[in-house]
Amino acid sequence: MTISVIIPTFNEEDNITRLVTFIRWLDRSEIVEILVVDGGSTDRTCVKAQEYGARVIASHQACRAVQLNLGAKNAYGDILYFVHADVTLATSFVDDLLESVHLGFESGCYRYIFDSKRLLLKVNAYFTRFNTIMCRGGDQTLFVTRSTFDSVGGFDEAYVIMEDFKLILRLQKRNTFRIIQKDIVVSARKYDSNSWLRVQIANLCVFIMFFLGRSPSAMKQIYKILLTYRTLWVI
Repeated sequence: MTISVIIPTFNEEDNITRLVTFIRWLDRSEIVEILVVDGGSTDRTCVKAQEYGARVIASHQACRAVQLNLGAKNAYGDILYFVHADVTLATSFVDDLLESVHLGFESGCYRYIFDSKRLLLKVNAYFTRFNTIMCRGGDQTLFVTRSTFDSVGGFDEAYVIMEDFKLILRLQKRNTFRIIQKDIVVSARKYDSNSWLRVQIANLCVFIMFFLGRSPSAMKQIYKILLTYRTLWVI
């Protein structure tokens, strides 16, 4: 089987260079492409991505759900692997994804650790090993077979926030979702701009609103009020 790595971006010049270089360095034939779907970056994200070997697709909207669906629509691989630009992937990810599908898992993600030594973040990361929706998120990366992605309808583009949770809930209902028990490294930059407590409160409020069926725009507005962050495109 083949893998398409799909990376949504918005002003990720430094991170995209590192990530694409790493994937290319693995030199695995199963990776048929690296797709960077850009939401209108004003830095050199697109130039750097192309320079280091990715195929760049321009999105008409800076919305991760829209960008990820666009990437999937243009992808050639049997397995779609959705990755944030600021993540450090496992060197074994190709074998991990192929093994998972071979074992009958149609989708899944990794547990993670933060690029920080703060104790509270280590506590947060510990719980990502458990298969519960409260411990899920796009930072953990997400793999899904193309046939499964198409059958569940992809990402809901109405969700300008929490789009990954909406999809994961549908995937988990199929009982073929796997938490790969290896760590990837995710950025703590959201916590660098806010206290640990503020981030937890913001996340809890958005989770409650999500499960109460509140609108994506209302959830985004609450997140905007509660947190200082480089862009609300990222959660």
